[in-house]
Amino acid sequence: MATAFAKVESAVHQHDQLSHAGLLERAFTFAFRGLVYAQIWEDPVVDMEALAITPDCHIVTIASGGCNVLSYLTADPAAITAVDLNTAHVAYNRLKLAAVRRLPDHVALYRFFGEADQKGNVAAYRKWVRPQLDDTTRRYWEGRDLIGRRRIGGFTKNIYKRGLLGGFIGTAHLLAKLYKVDLAEVLEAGSVAEQRRIFETRLAPIFDKKFVRWLIDQPASLFGLGIPPAQYDALASDDPDGIRAVLKGRLEKLACDFDVRDNYFAQQAFGRRYARAENASVPPYLQEENYRAVVDRIDRVEMLHANFGDHLASLPGASRDRYVLLDAQDWMTDAQLTGLWAEMTRTAKPGARVLFRTAAERTLLPGRVPDAILDCWEYRAGESREFTARDRSSIYGGVHLYVLKG
Repeated sequence: MATAFAKVESAVHQHDQLSHAGLLERAFTFAFRGLVYAQIWEDPVVDMEALAITPDCHIVTIASGGCNVLSYLTADPAAITAVDLNTAHVAYNRLKLAAVRRLPDHVALYRFFGEADQKGNVAAYRKWVRPQLDDTTRRYWEGRDLIGRRRIGGFTKNIYKRGLLGGFIGTAHLLAKLYKVDLAEVLEAGSVAEQRRIFETRLAPIFDKKFVRWLIDQPASLFGLGIPPAQYDALASDDPDGIRAVLKGRLEKLACDFDVRDNYFAQQAFGRRYARAENASVPPYLQEENYRAVVDRIDRVEMLHANFGDHLASLPGASRDRYVLLDAQDWMTDAQLTGLWAEMTRTAKPGARVLFRTAAERTLLPGRVPDAILDCWEYRAGESREFTARDRSSIYGGVHLYVLKG
């Protein structure tokens, strides 16, 4: 654990620890020690189209909350290696793998991860899931969090309200209520046009409040979105009017660009849970029509507590097909980016694809990774813009696709 956390620190800590910037960086890494994402915030539908997964593909991906790892199984890849430095995310993914393997049916799986607030989930854990867990994962879930709650109890009280992002969303709801706005109003809209009306008349004015303006100007306020201090300025540069305009634009996309009934990211942001409705929008791995495929293919997933680049360094050349970096590169130094891309170039098969997201709009690689490495890859700029526009989570500035030449 110490080694893994040191790697996170080395990526984020770029200033003296006693400087203002250094203190922010250390606060950020401390915040990321526990569970960050109970649900991953990258759209797997967009991912799977961009990755063009085929039955012979071996995918290497950062695990995060695990929703996309399991959802990729619906595309029938040969294998998925999921890696993560965060011990809580490793435990969460191992719990998910065991639950898919052992829970008796789709109803039980959906109750556990779709509803995630039923008292019977603890009994299901004890009967079906616990016997399949390694000792480290079992100790994590049966242990207590910083305020004394048993972690497995989160599945009886809505696990999606927990974690760093869950806390950020909860704080946003409380802040809105100070101004007599219920963010869940968006979910009551009967059309996309009505969603826009609610956004423009109810949500957008909050960004003009004096306290909200001050709060957004504090880099630490965005830790819950996974934005490290080094990327705060880059994010603010996406709009001439600064960070407030950027965040307002991202929220506008989430509230207005997609029908909220078909967007489980909006359901989580504005309602703090998946909708309780027949055929509700949920990640592909939780959809009933995909249940059998996910269960039958679950043994194709390998979960590692490891650094992405270190894992690639252990592999033979030309052995992997797809790479999913989420937004991890936003944390990295130029040297770390160069090392990572050197390993992906070495291990990539012809036609391999790399998919990642950035908090800011532009791809961050030119000028930071040597041309000798980047010239091996084709940046699909037009497709990347299209995928960005269609990403229902709406919190990222850019979705970027690179394809190995030759």
